[in-house]
Amino acid sequence: MTPPLGVILAGGRATRMGGGDKGLLPLGSGTILGHVIARLEPQVDDLALNANGDPFRFSDFGLPVLADSVGGHVGPLAGVLAGLDWAAGLGATHVVSAAADTPFFPGDLVPQLQSAAEDQGTPIVLARTADGRHPTFGLWPVALKDHLRQSLNAGVRKVLAWTDIHGTGYADFPAGRIDPFFNVNTPEDLATANAFLEPAP
Repeated sequence: MTPPLGVILAGGRATRMGGGDKGLLPLGSGTILGHVIARLEPQVDDLALNANGDPFRFSDFGLPVLADSVGGHVGPLAGVLAGLDWAAGLGATHVVSAAADTPFFPGDLVPQLQSAAEDQGTPIVLARTADGRHPTFGLWPVALKDHLRQSLNAGVRKVLAWTDIHGTGYADFPAGRIDPFFNVNTPEDLATANAFLEPAP
């Protein structure tokens, strides 16, 4: 399988952080989004950011910014669709998604998702740990974009409700010192993330 394109999902409204863009919050010497980009960019052929509103606020990152084509802040599936539409225009067959508020996801996310797709023969593969499934981290075929659009327009909102229709494979990731899919939802989570950057004792 050739390397997919990547899309970082940053369309959430961050209500538990008081609104705004969680990805732009400081983490270490950079931002949360900067850490996400640094992890995903080497694993994909090209990378875009899914976000709504004024794209200029992300101009420092030099990435294309893809707005949801389905209005109303309907959730991460709209971001996946934006990524699939973008990938289709570039002639790509697959997209890997990652959440913009999860700075420690595995450095081998993409090859593990691809390997699981080949081994399990499923069109969609999601990341999974002992704590459960992580539906914003997945491998998505461009061929399903039209069905996803129809499903969103019909009112489907939950990622797993849609993926289960098509059959879903899973790539299992171990938890180390840091939960690889730890995401920043609150100010306390941000403090924890900064502590994670400190060397282990």
